[in-house]
Amino acid sequence: MWTASEAPPQTAQTSVSSRLAAKRVSAAPLRGARQLVCLLLLATAPAEAQVTRDMLIHAEERPGDWMMYSGQYHSQRFSRLTQIDRSTVRGLQLAWVRQLNTLGQVQTSPLVVDGVMYVTTPENEVLALDAATGQVFWSYVHPLEDVLTLCCGKQSRGVAMLGNTLYLATMDARLVALDAATGHVVWNTEVANYLDGYSLTAAPLVVRDLVITGIAGGEFGIRGFVDAYDVKTGVRRWRTQMIPGDGEPGNDTWEGDSWTTGGASTWQTGAYDPELNLIYWGVGNPAPDWNGETREGDNLYSDSVVAMDGDTGEIRWHFQFTPHDVHDWDACQTPVLVDAMWEGRPRTLMYWANRNGFFYVLDRQTGEFLSAFEYATQTWAERIDDQGRPVRVPNMEPSREGRLVFPEVNGASNWWSPSYSPQTELFYTMAYDGGAIFYTADAEYEPGKLFVGGSYARPAPVDTFHSAIRAIDPTTGTRRWEFPVQSKSMSGVMATAGGLVFAGTVTGNFLALDAETGAALWRTPLGGEIIAAPVTYLSNGRQQVTIAAGHAIFTFALPE
Repeated sequence: MWTASEAPPQTAQTSVSSRLAAKRVSAAPLRGARQLVCLLLLATAPAEAQVTRDMLIHAEERPGDWMMYSGQYHSQRFSRLTQIDRSTVRGLQLAWVRQLNTLGQVQTSPLVVDGVMYVTTPENEVLALDAATGQVFWSYVHPLEDVLTLCCGKQSRGVAMLGNTLYLATMDARLVALDAATGHVVWNTEVANYLDGYSLTAAPLVVRDLVITGIAGGEFGIRGFVDAYDVKTGVRRWRTQMIPGDGEPGNDTWEGDSWTTGGASTWQTGAYDPELNLIYWGVGNPAPDWNGETREGDNLYSDSVVAMDGDTGEIRWHFQFTPHDVHDWDACQTPVLVDAMWEGRPRTLMYWANRNGFFYVLDRQTGEFLSAFEYATQTWAERIDDQGRPVRVPNMEPSREGRLVFPEVNGASNWWSPSYSPQTELFYTMAYDGGAIFYTADAEYEPGKLFVGGSYARPAPVDTFHSAIRAIDPTTGTRRWEFPVQSKSMSGVMATAGGLVFAGTVTGNFLALDAETGAALWRTPLGGEIIAAPVTYLSNGRQQVTIAAGHAIFTFALPE
């Protein structure tokens, strides 16, 4: 059924100008009412795709689809597809390009289910595309207010899916459910008040009958949390605060009442272990970012990974990477879950390339610290001790005069996705060797205003600073190989059973490397910076690889 607030179906022959006009007309009256939507069918509607809970649990057995942000619950971002391999990758050709209606940084990681691709733009537009051609089936726009409280611009990294419903997290801190076949709104729930500094930037994660989402806004003195919502109704089922409240264990790691404005956001997608029924989520920096004088203590659970019960959200264990962080080194990276041998016996492990420059190995069932080693240039810690706590180098905190510290604010790693190959048993990540001069300043909390307590500057010249795609042996800390790339690149990486690692660069080059040696096997310039992660899937039995670059989606395949 089409309602009065929705555009009627359009055929593929409808002119571009009339389609855009219809889009503007349908969107305008909805903004004031905060109802969603601009909906526009541009081609024959896709067949109704379905994603079941069992399909999500066994996603690696369905490599023809890409059904969640990291590909699988364990977040290895590894594909079993082999059509494109070391011997064939040089023949990759452009299959199609879809330009997006945005001027923002496209960080989307597409979903692909039953031949339909779902992508997002920084303006919270969702598009359903034909995965074989890039043709648009429908487009939905979530209208945003002119004024938002954002630290780092508009961002949207993708959607989640269960059944025939998509789940979108929005910049104005709402969670929206859409019919995957039509783009119609199923429900729309407020997660938090965006005027207080809350926003949503990451793709949600579906666990059983729950939609899990974190929250952004650590630079505004929010109190971070992870939420779970009923997939059918949008009703919140539980909320887990990432800063313990008054009288709760861990609250004494905050000086006075600093915990009430302590940040600890949860702005990236986590991982899930169905057998343990544990959800793993990274927690961001404490607030204010660079002035820790008013929040003495470890500041739990900032800069930590928390393991939460999948049914109740209760925290089962936590591990803090950077106690009392004063350099803005969020632990909002992607946790990678691996079952492997450790010191002669099988263990349930978690691999984590942290923003602070250290790579960590944890037991994901208990949170036990097992190992840590440098994977990028860092100057702030002498070592990580046997309990997993850093032994700090003296006088490396920010100062009024400024101190040069490695890594810089964006870290040795950040939101860009790593990958793990069970074939090579190597962990792949984009790493950055660069530093910044950190300054401290007074900070006074005011709702909806930046609450950072300092600033930073990148020293010049920075010729010695560079990024590299690195292959790490997690059991030994050995760097097997690295492939240097231009400047500060922020692309995610993806490994495949074809013996390849795909990644991009900030200068717009899309690469395929040999997963064993790091040798460059294929490269193509795309003309726009790549700060997203690639995905791969089957379309009509043909393997395709997709990456967002600049303001467009590019898809490659071998010649037919």
